[in-house]
Amino acid sequence: MKKARKRLPANGSQASVRKHEEQLPWKKQKLVEIHQALNSDPVDIETLRRAAVSEGGLLTDDIRRKVWPKLLSINVYNLPAKPSKDVREDHKDYRQVVLDVKRSSRRFPKSMRVDEREVLQEQLIDIILDVLRRNPQLHYYQGYHDIVVTFQLAVGQKMTIAIMEKLSSHHLRDFMDPTMDSTKHILNYLMPILKRVDRELHDFMIRSEVGTIFALSWLITWYSYVLSDIRHVLRLYDFFLASHPLMAIYFAAVIVLYRQKEVKSSECDMASVHHLLSQMPQDLPYEELIGQAQSLFISCPPSMLSQSAALKPRNIIAISTFTDFQKSTLRQRPDSVLRQQHQKRHKNQLTLTLSTQPTSTNQLIKMAVWGLSATLGAAALAVAQTAMDWAPEFLSQLF
Repeated sequence: MKKARKRLPANGSQASVRKHEEQLPWKKQKLVEIHQALNSDPVDIETLRRAAVSEGGLLTDDIRRKVWPKLLSINVYNLPAKPSKDVREDHKDYRQVVLDVKRSSRRFPKSMRVDEREVLQEQLIDIILDVLRRNPQLHYYQGYHDIVVTFQLAVGQKMTIAIMEKLSSHHLRDFMDPTMDSTKHILNYLMPILKRVDRELHDFMIRSEVGTIFALSWLITWYSYVLSDIRHVLRLYDFFLASHPLMAIYFAAVIVLYRQKEVKSSECDMASVHHLLSQMPQDLPYEELIGQAQSLFISCPPSMLSQSAALKPRNIIAISTFTDFQKSTLRQRPDSVLRQQHQKRHKNQLTLTLSTQPTSTNQLIKMAVWGLSATLGAAALAVAQTAMDWAPEFLSQLF
């Protein structure tokens, strides 16, 4: 016998709806909140940030495709074009990018066919070079490709180009300087954090002279290089995309703090401590550590840590532009409105084209416009039902 779906109370009162939602399992409740936030006008970006940071993150790649662009203020109806055929010509980073991408086979699903993986690797090369060509002030670094392939596997080529352009100008900007000076400066936040939480651990690491280089690959790849399970990487990406650009170094601190017993039990020398910390455990309590990193950021904000003697004054672009970046995300329209605007622009362009053509060609163009108008009309009907635009993916499971 087919199980009947639960339905909302017939009276439809807001109080009844709220009471019903409160009784939903937490995952389904989170999905409802994300759906409502995405369809608010303007988009409720604070709710989306909380969803990305809180337990479970954004849950699925389908939801990430909707939420990640909003976290970065990207219009999904105005994405960059696919890379041109000449994107690889005479590019100074071409050889290094190819070498790094060829070595990235382990980042693709083991079940993927070799020919499919090779196609995606060629696409990965084009994505990286396209972002660099469009932004000549950026300098490629080894490890950048690990971040790019993570987005590529989750959201596809065109969306990845848009995401990487935004991140490369903000969260990752200081890693893309001509030198590593800014990257080293960000790494230098690690020890002052440890000092405020566990002075004994901090002093042990100072005596060992281990430095912070063990955390370099963690930081510049957002942990994608050292974590083998893509699910854990995506969970961290949810967290980092919704957080301050320095959150990745706070996460490094909570990993070291989590392993403090191992560290203190090791030989107090650079080789031993570096070897220990370079071996990243794969079974970390990720949700617990994310919560700790958040708490640590609140209790020891970057402004407080910058007073440390280890942190000489330096302009970190990701920090200095973060407030403006956050403000830019607050007045976004929902995708249903963006789609209508996109369709209207295309219709106006077609009308303009028709009005400027010679009379002899008008009839053929009119026929084309009529056909496209019919298509746009059908699309408009779909827009009118925006509440179900992506709801079938999960809302139908709720009641």
